[in-house]
Parts: sequence; structure tokens; C-alpha cells
Amino acid sequence: MLPQTARRLGISARSLQRRLADMGTTYAELVAEVRLDTACHLLAESDENITDIAARLGFSGASSFSRSFVRLMKIQPIVYRRQQSPRKSATKCGPVARKPAGKRLSAPRNG
Repeated sequence: MLPQTARRLGISARSLQRRLADMGTTYAELVAEVRLDTACHLLAESDENITDIAARLGFSGASSFSRSFVRLMKIQPIVYRRQQSPRKSATKCGPVARKPAGKRLSAPRNG
């Protein structure tokens, strides 16, 4: 996916990796963050079952998704869902620490 993302941004895969490193992150970390944010949103805002959420996020199955969710959130997805107020759009995942934004990805690189 990194090569496709880089191509869509009009830069090489290596340049994308370098720019992300300059910002203190990696492509894998960004993907994991987006997956977790999406999982939290879907668990809190939809009635979609865990198996469908797992498939939608690219996990091989519900158990793989659940293990990953528990590792990051320290709570089972179904318990997280029960704890969320229905249709609460401001739901945020914790305890994953977000890194500061740093440089903009689309900023031209000098040198």
C-alpha cells in the first residue's frame, strides 16, 4: 500500500518513508492509527457486527481484530461498544498516544 499511496501523492515510496520519518512516524503507524480510529467509530456508531468490522479494516478475522484491539485499547471490542453512548460522534480512542503533526506531508523538500 505504501507504493500506491506514494504514487497518489506524486512522490517515490522512499521519499514518503523519509518524510514520515522526518515527522517521527512510519506508514505502518499511520495505518494502525487510522484502523483503530475507524474501529472505534464503527463500534460506537454502527450496529455492524465485529466480523464485518474486522473484514472492512483488513483483518483476517474477528479474532485477529479483537486481539489487536485489546492490545491497543486494553478492552474487548464488544465491551468498548457497550460502554459507548449510542450515536456519540465525538468518540475518541484512547490510550494510543498521538504524535505531534510536525511537517506537512505535501510540503516540498529542499535539497
